[in-house]
Amino acid sequence: MPKMLSYTPIDEIPKIHEELRQAFRSRRSRDIAFRKQQLLQLCYLIEDNQDRLKEAFKADLGRPAEEAEMLEINGTLLELKDAYDNVEKWAAPERAAFNMLWFAMSPTTRKEPKGVVLLISPFNYPVYLLLCPLAGAIAAGNAVLMKPSELSSATAALLTELMPKYLDPELSEAKQEPDHELHQLCLSPDYVLVPEWFQDTFVNALKEAYYELHPVDPKESGLVCRMVNERHAVRVKRLIDETKGTIVFGGEVDLTTKYAAPTLIKDVRGDDSLMSEELFCPFLPVVPVKDVDEAIAFINANDHPLNIYVFTNDSAFKEKVFDNTQSGTVAANDVILHVMATGVPFGGVGPSGSGYTTGKYVFDTFTHQRCELDNPNWMDPLLMAARYTPYKPGPLAILNMLLHPSLPPCNGGRGLFKNLSLGLILSLVGAVSAYLVSLRMSGRGLSS
Repeated sequence: MPKMLSYTPIDEIPKIHEELRQAFRSRRSRDIAFRKQQLLQLCYLIEDNQDRLKEAFKADLGRPAEEAEMLEINGTLLELKDAYDNVEKWAAPERAAFNMLWFAMSPTTRKEPKGVVLLISPFNYPVYLLLCPLAGAIAAGNAVLMKPSELSSATAALLTELMPKYLDPELSEAKQEPDHELHQLCLSPDYVLVPEWFQDTFVNALKEAYYELHPVDPKESGLVCRMVNERHAVRVKRLIDETKGTIVFGGEVDLTTKYAAPTLIKDVRGDDSLMSEELFCPFLPVVPVKDVDEAIAFINANDHPLNIYVFTNDSAFKEKVFDNTQSGTVAANDVILHVMATGVPFGGVGPSGSGYTTGKYVFDTFTHQRCELDNPNWMDPLLMAARYTPYKPGPLAILNMLLHPSLPPCNGGRGLFKNLSLGLILSLVGAVSAYLVSLRMSGRGLSS
């Protein structure tokens, strides 16, 4: 098992920050080969220490080894390998789309690191939600200060021990100070909205499925996580004790072992104790509604959730929910797996979070998109000299014509400039060029 968690004195933080800034200024992290090497090392931090990580998850959360391997270990490795495979492409300068007026200036977006970044991870997925953003920050070329959650103390201690063995300790540091977390993001459904007429059918089917999945009481089998600490166990016990809904099964909270039994509650209303905050426990309130419109109104009356899950084979029903709600993510006919899908973003919106956790999207979060332009010497005499005083009406009119965007008419017909061909535009540019050159030659003649 990992060493006991120790805390970093608060007055050392400015010194640590300055050391990271100095390391970043060395420009070592700018090198793509260095970034790839660090990302591969991060992969092997997970690969080499799977058993120790499973032990830490068990100690912190009571998480079964099978669940830990499938969701957190493999899910994290997928993201780290994705960053390793794609860092060259993500970090490459990006040329702007061709534009007749600007192409000669080679407008480009440079992908540059932001500098020293801070990662503070939550307790519920203590590796995935720290190392996936870390991979994005490293791929972007940053120096990184990490604070693993002290609520998952065994995992935090293990990561703090392993980081300097695998990563450049001058550019990636994991430190601890006391935690003040109240709640964290969660992928599990907080409640289910079902039609009133369908509630009993749904509840009976869910009850049957539960006992099929758990023929042995999870308290004995160990196949359900424990609450992360006693404070959270006390919190969820209060919530279930105060509910006005009907408990179908479960309801037990053992404060000694921090075990909260999987619990299904039906006939829950919007003002119930179970709806007063995010649950972060294995309770599932079932909220009956009249129809899909009432369900959508219920969702929209609350803060934007991290996830909305819809279960239906009716594509029109699915699209109605997706189109008329806001959330960090949406998924149909599944839960949780969408976070592991590569090539799509995972993150919240509004109160459920900002920014992204995975893939190129987290790389972009830690990247400064820097505009680059290079105006060739011949461009001003050819076209751009019209911007200087004293203004000459002819050249200025042509420049403004090229700068002014062509708008479609309000009635939806075709605008005049829509029909201008590339050849005509080139002809105009040529005419302007000839005009400016003649003015320049005339000026030379006068000055002599």
